[in-house]
Amino acid sequence: MALLHRAELRPSKLDLLAAWLPGRPWFAGTPGAEVTRVATYRFDDPAGEVGIETMLVRAGDGPVLQVPLTYRGAPLAGADRWLVGTTDHSALGPRWVYDACGDPVYAPALAAAVLADAGQAEEYFEVDGRREVRAPNMTLAGTRTGAAPALGAVDEVVDGDPTLIRAGDVELALVRRPAPADAPAPARLTGAWAGQADPVLLAYAR
Repeated sequence: MALLHRAELRPSKLDLLAAWLPGRPWFAGTPGAEVTRVATYRFDDPAGEVGIETMLVRAGDGPVLQVPLTYRGAPLAGADRWLVGTTDHSALGPRWVYDACGDPVYAPALAAAVLADAGQAEEYFEVDGRREVRAPNMTLAGTRTGAAPALGAVDEVVDGDPTLIRAGDVELALVRRPAPADAPAPARLTGAWAGQADPVLLAYAR
């Protein structure tokens, strides 16, 4: 489960993405245009230390882009290449925001969703000591191939569309411009949201 905070971020996530996205090799849209949120989903960090959120956004009139992010309370050693930016969280303090593809907590979570249909984390707020669940704004469906493999260290990340995450014998592919499509492998993750009734391909594994 993902505990959310009613908090203000300066700069906001969308402001960070507006500055960061145009430099990506898979970017499509209008540089400098307003970045708008389309839908989001979250995964759990078993240790409860790192926030893992995938944002589906648009830059101006461009196509939907998929951006998984991790939120950390301290810099991740050796991950400067994947740093999106830093922000001040009114409840948690400074947060370092990374492209999750380069964060070691992300690959096992993505593998579980793709290969074991683990789904998304339930999001909730703490309100006067009570748990207030927030309904998801999109649906996910993975491929139930059994338990997700225990991934070792990530060996390589190749940024592109798709972005490839290689760990041992497993290769995960994150689709940066999701669209209705067949995956080139039997194990896949698809999603849908309001205004997108036909599921789109989000990721696959081989």
